[in-house]
Amino acid sequence: MSVMKGAADAVDEKAIVAAAESALGEIAQVRAEVGKVIFGQESVVEQTLLAVLSGGHALLVGVPGLAKTKLVATLGTVLGLDSSRVQFTPDLMPSDILGSEVMDQDASGRRSFRFVPGPIFTQLLMADEINRASPRTQSALLQAMQEYHITVAGARKDLPAPFHVLATQNPLEQEGTYPLPEAQLDRFLMQVDVGYPDIAAERQILLETTGVGEATAHPVIDAARLQQIQSLIRQMPVGEKVVDAILSLVRSARPGNGNAATDKNVAWGPGPRAGQALMLCARARALYDGRLAPSIDDILALAEPVLQHRMALTFAARAEGMTVRDVIADLVKQARG
Repeated sequence: MSVMKGAADAVDEKAIVAAAESALGEIAQVRAEVGKVIFGQESVVEQTLLAVLSGGHALLVGVPGLAKTKLVATLGTVLGLDSSRVQFTPDLMPSDILGSEVMDQDASGRRSFRFVPGPIFTQLLMADEINRASPRTQSALLQAMQEYHITVAGARKDLPAPFHVLATQNPLEQEGTYPLPEAQLDRFLMQVDVGYPDIAAERQILLETTGVGEATAHPVIDAARLQQIQSLIRQMPVGEKVVDAILSLVRSARPGNGNAATDKNVAWGPGPRAGQALMLCARARALYDGRLAPSIDDILALAEPVLQHRMALTFAARAEGMTVRDVIADLVKQARG
């Protein structure tokens, strides 16, 4: 019996390796295709793609004009997903996103309600400037992100599969905005910080985007194939040392776990969802880099985008000018030993 079980495991492992090797090539093509349109910003492209490959949602934080919208549109094309975009404003209502019931009247005068789906019924939704909408509208979207369905007039409506939200936020203007509560930030697998491009990338942007023709991206995979890759990522083996590194890093970011600097500077730390996110994203990052198994380096590289929106500093630490990123950088340095 045990011999048969061992043989089955070996076959399963071989099948996973074969599937992973074919996925490696497709992910490399996806990277190349996105690179035709988005110049520089390698870490932004990588982290956003990792969130989607891991089956999650991402929050892109950056000042206007850094191609966040263009990145989301390009990803929709390259991954073969239906996409839509909602510009969040203070007067946006939940029904503007979810959809609403309208009354129809037929030729005989009989009236009935008909559901008109909102823009959330798509595979890739861009929620532009999510912090400009009221908490009520934000929570309608964030609930759908968690549950993958909505309820209208007591009837459940399932969202398309796969379903991903890439939300953007401008870190500068805080007037007239409603910051996302911590519990809702936790729904995002990663927070991706979008910085300014380096000089070589900015030169390329100047030359490539001000001429007559602009480069366009083409589909590489489709929604069904993306779901297969997402399922494959969940099956990839993770070594014991990598699991220990995840637990160690997440727990070291929580006060009361024996880390003196964390106890002093962190008001509250990341919950178990952070560990789950690290586990999934590390597997996706290995595939993204052309490897078949994640390493401890993957965990440390993903620490900032996975942890930074899941923890908060004490008042004293903020008064000293510390940031969450500083704390995470110190934890990563300690983990490297």
